[in-house]
Amino acid sequence: MPHLHLDASDREEAEELRRRMRWEAEILSMNDRIAQENRDYLAGVGAVAFNVIGSPGSGKTTLLEQIIRLLGREHPIAVLEGDQETDLDAERIRRLGVQVFQINTGSGCHLDARMVGRSLPRLDLRPGSLIFVENVGNLVCPALFDLGEHAKILVTAVTEGPDKPLKYPHIFREAHVLALTKTDLLPHLDVGLHAYVENARRINPHLVIFPVSSTRNLGMRPLLDWIVRSARAERVAFSGA
Repeated sequence: MPHLHLDASDREEAEELRRRMRWEAEILSMNDRIAQENRDYLAGVGAVAFNVIGSPGSGKTTLLEQIIRLLGREHPIAVLEGDQETDLDAERIRRLGVQVFQINTGSGCHLDARMVGRSLPRLDLRPGSLIFVENVGNLVCPALFDLGEHAKILVTAVTEGPDKPLKYPHIFREAHVLALTKTDLLPHLDVGLHAYVENARRINPHLVIFPVSSTRNLGMRPLLDWIVRSARAERVAFSGA
């Protein structure tokens, strides 16, 4: 077989790629170790965390506001709010009377386990607490980083178009739940719900999908039931009952 001969610049580029891959693998490995520490910490206090991920403008904060309104009287809720800058979303959450701690990442495009681990002790968590970590708006980086959460809730809006699962397959594969928001706008769109759901299931057949409208409180009850049921199962699992 013919041998592939690389010139000096090609060899340097290949070596740089190998160094970058090793560096990224080390970062993810360290992140996973810290994520497990976060998971152990949450288990110790009897709390369950959900990583809320999605693109900017998909309705993550609006969805969280509605979840808090509907579940906040029955369950202690706390929020870690991730953004590159400002605490605008944290202020919205704070007005609902729940604990919230702001994490600003600067130029970072996602939260990581270390950021979350440093922030969790800032919350007064009680047994049965539900913690929602609203990640930075992004459909790429947040999929790579375990934060120590029980599940990833992916939030995308029908207005983003049904091709989103095909364009960003990794985040759809990593998600446990898809909250498909802004369904009240479907009568004004050219594409129906079926195409979005079909594409999402092509990428992840196990994805649990909840079409909702946060502003109109449509379809919220099945999502809330899933959150409560899932958190209860997680608490039973880490209690060894």
